[in-house]
Amino acid sequence: MRKGEEIVVRMPKEWGGIVPSDVFLNEAKRIVDEAKKKDIILRALGAVGIRLHSLDCADFSKRLGRLGLGQQEFSDLDFVTYRKQRGKMEGFFNSLGYVKRRVTLSTASSERQIYFHPDGWFTTDVFFDKLLVANHPLDFRGRLELDYPTITATELLLEKLQIVTFSEKDFKDTLILLISHDVEEKDEREVINAKYIATLLSKDWGFWYTTTNNLKKIEPLLTKMETMNDEERADILSKVNKLLECIEREPKTTGWKLRAVVGSKKKWYQHVETDEL
Repeated sequence: MRKGEEIVVRMPKEWGGIVPSDVFLNEAKRIVDEAKKKDIILRALGAVGIRLHSLDCADFSKRLGRLGLGQQEFSDLDFVTYRKQRGKMEGFFNSLGYVKRRVTLSTASSERQIYFHPDGWFTTDVFFDKLLVANHPLDFRGRLELDYPTITATELLLEKLQIVTFSEKDFKDTLILLISHDVEEKDEREVINAKYIATLLSKDWGFWYTTTNNLKKIEPLLTKMETMNDEERADILSKVNKLLECIEREPKTTGWKLRAVVGSKKKWYQHVETDEL
């Protein structure tokens, strides 16, 4: 619960101060299901969204260990909805016991709403139409109906690959997505749409540069993953190569080509307060 902007945390003693991963997963699914009952289109994204979209690979996720033993795996919940439903959000989350944060810190953060869990376990971020708190913003307009209860696997992957400072946990989240989904050139629930990614990047050199650099980092990092077997490494690498090949052969726009001349001499991404998603 909250008094003013002060958070009062009420947590079971047996948790030892760490909110279990299943609590995040179950709560994200519950919130999306409750939104559906009220005709609100709401989808989970971020690390929790990735895990929800990859439940068949729970053993693989456990072996990777996103943050290591003894650490809380997730920090918050992230959702996206359409801007036209913005006016419904506060009432909806209030009905679930959540309380809206009153203060925004920047133009980017003002494009989202933040809610406190009823018992102070975590915060919940809600974005509208676009993910602007990103090095390379993502636009979800017309895309949220393609999957449930999360955004598509394609955009879950783009969420990670758009991060300029590609951390170890971003790398592991990316591996989970790649091991648990096929890479094709179409929109299907269990497919990463390489064509959609390639088309998007063909218009934006900066986004292309960050994404392809991150994809190219995966192969050398795979060799250091002792918890993976050779078959898993080969499967992931084949999907990485398939993505890179599709991105490479996609015709680039004039704007892309002009920006490529300048290259990385000029900042190609926007700064955000945090790169964590």
